[in-house]
Amino acid sequence: MPAIGYVTKDDNGTFTGQLKTLSIRAEITIQPNTRKASDAQPDYRVVSGDVEIGAGWNRHSETSGRDYVSLSLSAPEFGPRRLYANLGRAAGDDDRFAILWNPAD
Repeated sequence: MPAIGYVTKDDNGTFTGQLKTLSIRAEITIQPNTRKASDAQPDYRVVSGDVEIGAGWNRHSETSGRDYVSLSLSAPEFGPRRLYANLGRAAGDDDRFAILWNPAD
């Protein structure tokens, strides 16, 4: 899966960095959802500037045993479909997290 961005994690649990594709370069923040009231609501909100572009849910991989965040992103720049990605530790770099594109088809 190709990386479409990298973020770093702050002490308060917020991730900050960039989302990068061939046509998009955007600063993003993946912030904990402090208003989460049920398991159906996302664990994170994804914003670019003051625009919410997605959400994220904490997940645990059965095969690797690692935790990651499953992201769902949507904006006019992405076209009519949602963009799905996983957020996990970047290979060989303990300080960065990679946003890995997860094509739906």
